[in-house]
Order: sequence, then structure tokens, then C-alpha cells
Amino acid sequence: MQEVRKLIKKIMVLTLSVMGGLVILSLVFLEEPLPMIQGLIFGTLLGGLNFYDLALTLEKASTMAPEKARGYATRKYMIRFVLMATALWVSIRGEHLHVLGTIAGLLLVKLVIYVTSLFNDRRYYINIFKRKEDK
Repeated sequence: MQEVRKLIKKIMVLTLSVMGGLVILSLVFLEEPLPMIQGLIFGTLLGGLNFYDLALTLEKASTMAPEKARGYATRKYMIRFVLMATALWVSIRGEHLHVLGTIAGLLLVKLVIYVTSLFNDRRYYINIFKRKEDK
């Protein structure tokens, strides 16, 4: 359980770091960066809450009976789905949020998870760069 908490913290810190980099890029390259920055912050916070809620759901569902766990996980999934749909709707309707910033923020947690998983496996890279003749 403690390992899961450490992993969640690591993912969230990396996500916030990447978001900070994207905010700096927005400040440098965009003429009006404020809506993009607000969209990034909004999307990243909701993506992080979604990730944390998913972790809590999996922890709790793993201690339940299979029938109850299935129903519980499905309910929580639908709540997260409605939350993401609402976030996108608010981003589309609101003029102070940039839609692409919100989408990028929502997907940022997933991107960080994929990249950290990819870079954690050194054997994968050794196999990629190994020549066929060396086998």
C-alpha cells in the first residue's frame, strides 16, 4: 500500500513538472497565453484527481467480493466519465479556458505514466539497440 502511495506521488510530481514546462512554453510562444495556461491547469488538476480516484477505487475494489467490486468499479468509472465530460463541456463553453489546453492537461497524467513505464525498463532498450549479430 505504501509503494502505491509513493508511485502516485511520483507520477503527480512528474505531471506537475511537465505542466510547468508546458506553461513556460505557452508563455514564450503564444501571443495570449492566459487561456492556454488556465486550460492546462484545469485539465491537469482534473486529470490528477481522476488518477487518484482510480487508484483509490482499485485499492478498495481489491478488498471486496467480486460481484460488489464489479458494481463499485463501474459506478466509479461512470462518475469519472461524467466528470471528464463536464470538464470538456466547461472548457468548450467557457471563454477563459482553451480547449486544447484542457485536453492536454487531461491527457498529461497518462503521458507521464507511459513515459515513466517506458524508461523504467532498461532491458527493453538493450534489446532495441542490440544488433542481430551480437545474439
